[in-house]
Amino acid sequence: MDYRDRYVDGKGKYIDDIIFDNMLYMSVYRSQYGRAKIGNVTGGLNANDLNAYYKSSMGEMASLGAGKNKNIYHEHVFATDYVNYEGQPIAAVFGKTRYESEDLLNTVKVDYEPLKAISSIDESLHGEPVHNGTKNNILASQDLGKDFNENDIDYDIMLEDEFFNERIVPNPIETRGCIAYYRDSKLYFYVSTQSVQSVKSGLVESLKLNKNDVIVIQADTGGAFGVKGSFYPEYVMAAYASMKYKKPVKWIETRMEHLMAAYPGRGAKAKIKIYAKNNGKITGLKGDVYVDAGAYDAGTGSFAPIFIAYQLTGPYSIENAYVKASSLITNKAPMGPYRGAGRPEAAFFMERMMDLLADKLKMYIADVRLINTSDRPFKSPLGLEIREATRPFLENALNELNYRDISKKEKTGIAFFVLIPASRPGESARIIVNNGRVKVYLGGNVHGQGHEIFVKNILEKELKINREIITLENGDTSMMEKGIGAWGSRSAIAGGSALLYVAREIKNDIRKKYGEYSPGKLLSGSFDKYKFIEINYDVNSINFNMVTSSVDKTGKINVDNWYSYYDLGNVLSEMNVKAQIIGGAMEGIGQIFSEALKYSEGQLLTRSIADAGLLTSDYVPEYHIKWIENPSETLNGAKGLGEAPTIGTPVALARSIELNTGKRIRETPIKPDDLSIWAGRMLQ
Repeated sequence: MDYRDRYVDGKGKYIDDIIFDNMLYMSVYRSQYGRAKIGNVTGGLNANDLNAYYKSSMGEMASLGAGKNKNIYHEHVFATDYVNYEGQPIAAVFGKTRYESEDLLNTVKVDYEPLKAISSIDESLHGEPVHNGTKNNILASQDLGKDFNENDIDYDIMLEDEFFNERIVPNPIETRGCIAYYRDSKLYFYVSTQSVQSVKSGLVESLKLNKNDVIVIQADTGGAFGVKGSFYPEYVMAAYASMKYKKPVKWIETRMEHLMAAYPGRGAKAKIKIYAKNNGKITGLKGDVYVDAGAYDAGTGSFAPIFIAYQLTGPYSIENAYVKASSLITNKAPMGPYRGAGRPEAAFFMERMMDLLADKLKMYIADVRLINTSDRPFKSPLGLEIREATRPFLENALNELNYRDISKKEKTGIAFFVLIPASRPGESARIIVNNGRVKVYLGGNVHGQGHEIFVKNILEKELKINREIITLENGDTSMMEKGIGAWGSRSAIAGGSALLYVAREIKNDIRKKYGEYSPGKLLSGSFDKYKFIEINYDVNSINFNMVTSSVDKTGKINVDNWYSYYDLGNVLSEMNVKAQIIGGAMEGIGQIFSEALKYSEGQLLTRSIADAGLLTSDYVPEYHIKWIENPSETLNGAKGLGEAPTIGTPVALARSIELNTGKRIRETPIKPDDLSIWAGRMLQ
């Protein structure tokens, strides 16, 4: 069975397809309040049975900054004393069927004393502290760059604006789920995940287990987009219950639970001020970046604002820059990564300012960008390293996509941006050859992206073997000594390089033994090789998007054409590239038009997948996909891709819509009232 059978036709073995004898089904009793003091809790498994914190870890960009990791900001597996977001787990119940466990939720009783909830970044900045023992709601903060006096820089105009990206939950087709099975003094944990290693680490640390007694196995995983890269309290509950009751325990998340309690991304606000000359050259930038971290320090909340601020100047050479980055506590589920994880936010804030500057100076939006590019590599005042010249790339992109002619005829928006992949600290790969078959394990787990294709391409080319005998196995901690995960546009870069290294090591072993390498000698033997390849730098790349839109007779905005000009290093699979681009672009379009989580006084308003704003197929544009191959310094020469469309699409589309409506766009998604008012005027 290949990847198309498993993921496209749904013939894979997902978590809910796995059945064990005598299995218990877990349902979670969750807070109905955004914020409340809780007293007596009766029924089910609760904090009286397990009073422990869970350890959530995300490897991506953690070195850029984090909170102080005080327990006061950490979430208990089961809530104690207070609940701080609707959907926070208070107890768990177990039945012989899923229906029985759902019915048993009625046996849980909780005494609540409702409190005023904080639902926004502004409320968090000015409201009382959510957590007792704290002076404010700042989870983490950091200043980037060097502050400057505007009187000391050369400028003709100063512009400022404010932006906001609403929270979005990833909403993969398959929600979160796991099965914990404690047997023979070992915990076997089956899970839908992006990283078996991070799940193992979380279980070991949260339950104080011996790492040799925990084995995490990935089931076929039906989509993730970041949400399955984190570690969650439900995993600890299921594991503890299996150890307590001596039975396998399954938990499958409902869609409403996903909307309430899975870690959402975005949720960022910025106030940006730029200083520029009349020719469009920006001489200074100041900003404040805030993220809605949710109620606890988990997922990405503590370092997300630092990561956004770090890349705020994008591909532009700006001599002076200073940004204050703050992560704020609110009464919502903890923040996590959603495809792009800080990159789309930074691009939206900066590129919207570039458009504003162009309008103010009555310049082409492309020309304002060009004058701020560089003919050589440089490092920004905020620390972002641009490893190649940005001006020739942008010039080529504009020419290749025929921007000048198209923009004269159509409402055209563009985006020029940097993709920073999570290449550090590297990745692992293992190749096992036995009985004429080749099995591959990667440290980053596949969840629908088509890793199988580039794995087969690499080994077919390097080992000169038939791709039909190669299989990519799901993640399994018993088979991999170390691994990181699949997120942050890192799989082809880090995983692909590790795989290529191992393949070449096997070839060298054969040469040493036989004097030469041949596929026959490989397949007639038995080999087992593993390696973790370190990558201690960011494999940054610069990219470009262009979008056109129009208005039909009903006043509806249609996305007509979508263009890309990306630097992909060494392309490992053209099929992968096109699929990643198309899917990512649609997520970016969804962010502009409708996708968001909405709250009022701590209560979730978007309570179904329809409410969450997922788009229908009539929003799909015509795709014009172009790329160049400028190999990176990694072993296989690859660069990042997966997040690029989600970075460039929202801001380019925002500009195109702005030209159609004449209304400045500062928020995503666009407020329905703004579009409906405008559409009404068009129809008058």
